[in-house]
Amino acid sequence: MEMPQPNPSVLAKKPELIARLKGVLPEDAIISDPFETRAYECDALTAYKCPPLLAVLPGSTEQVSRVLSICHEMGVPVVPRGSGTSLAGGALPTEDSVILGVARLNEVLETDYDNRFIRVQSGRTNLSVTGAVEEEGFFYAPDPSSQLACAIAGNIAMNSGGAHCLKYGVTTNNLMGVTMVLMDGQVVELGGAHLDAEGLDLLGLMCGSEGQLGVVTEATLRILPKPEGARPVLIGFDSNEVAGACVSDIIKAGVLPVAIEFMDRPCIRATEAFAGAGYPDCEALLIVEVEGSEAEIDEQLGTIMQIARKHDPVELRQSQSAEESAKIWLGRKSAFGAMGQINDYMCLDGTIPVSELPYVLRRIGEMSKEYGLDVANVFHAGDGNMHPLILFDANKPGDLETCEAFGADILRLCVEVGGCLTGEHGVGIEKRDLMVDQYAPADLELQMAVKDVFDPKWLLNPAKVFPLAASDARRVAAE
Repeated sequence: MEMPQPNPSVLAKKPELIARLKGVLPEDAIISDPFETRAYECDALTAYKCPPLLAVLPGSTEQVSRVLSICHEMGVPVVPRGSGTSLAGGALPTEDSVILGVARLNEVLETDYDNRFIRVQSGRTNLSVTGAVEEEGFFYAPDPSSQLACAIAGNIAMNSGGAHCLKYGVTTNNLMGVTMVLMDGQVVELGGAHLDAEGLDLLGLMCGSEGQLGVVTEATLRILPKPEGARPVLIGFDSNEVAGACVSDIIKAGVLPVAIEFMDRPCIRATEAFAGAGYPDCEALLIVEVEGSEAEIDEQLGTIMQIARKHDPVELRQSQSAEESAKIWLGRKSAFGAMGQINDYMCLDGTIPVSELPYVLRRIGEMSKEYGLDVANVFHAGDGNMHPLILFDANKPGDLETCEAFGADILRLCVEVGGCLTGEHGVGIEKRDLMVDQYAPADLELQMAVKDVFDPKWLLNPAKVFPLAASDARRVAAE
């Protein structure tokens, strides 16, 4: 992935920039030593690395505002960073940029159980939001696989989802308001602790904007009462296509599980060796979970199992206890880590209509043979959010390039069948040059015009989302 050349005039400003930042931040909040900045050289897309000019760790909205104001005045690019779990290179710095990390913004600011919301600083981790309210019987619904580590800031930037997004939606469906800072240092409030905001849907615009429009420092999130109960069922099949057809039939039947997760044989084997979840030895596995009262659970699972039997499953097993349910989900949540223990891989994030699952899974298998690279599939099948893991050898010359070409063809396939390039990982640098496969030039021009309004100098999160030639031209024109 090509990155823009550093601006020599910005590099020359480093001493002055550090001196000015010391006037608004504690000394330990400024990281300028080249050895220490290497900790920020990449996010979870580790194939690409570039140490930033420096990194800063503000501890308040006011400090974020002052940092951005200084960088705006000096023409220094800024890359917002949550916990760095982005799989699309969304927090990859450029050599002349400042990483603005929100890790120190991690407090709970307000909790209102009567009105079902919590207000937190954006550096707080996803799982700890639920941790703050679960004793009162509430939870925060979006649950990315990285929820133990990922920050709410990054969830908002990428509009993250998770296994339970089929029923509860993704971040945008659970985000009520934000406090954000524009590149010039202006602090803006969008939405709030109420049902909806008047006027333009700027909150909807901000969620999923990948750090292109502003830096979120606080978020008001919807919390929900915990369901009375939940129970998963394991369904094993002897082919990916049949598993995909079963998913499509479950959705057609009007049943709304809280989650439908898919894993294929390579992923099942790696996960079983890693977590010992007791998965069957089969070609494809579905984890379908429903929730509600015991009567509701029994009725929903009865319908789901009736549908599954029509597809001749090799195994059909209901969880019989809370411990067994936890073990089933431990396996799914461990999938990405388990695969990382056996191979280098690139994790994709295309989304397709559920009805196209059988066809797309078959085509991925065919392309795997064409490219000579294995693929493991694990994804949120209920809403068609696919996460193919392309296995490659990072030490073998040319393997990464072959992997990227294969991945690009998979994502183009998603668009061709009526889907899109990303469901929750974002565009980042990974998919920016594929944007032309989904959007017409006029569509991209309109999106860039929105960024012109919020960030006229094009200093926020450079080289992401938009094709590099187009964003470079915009940045040069603004200088």
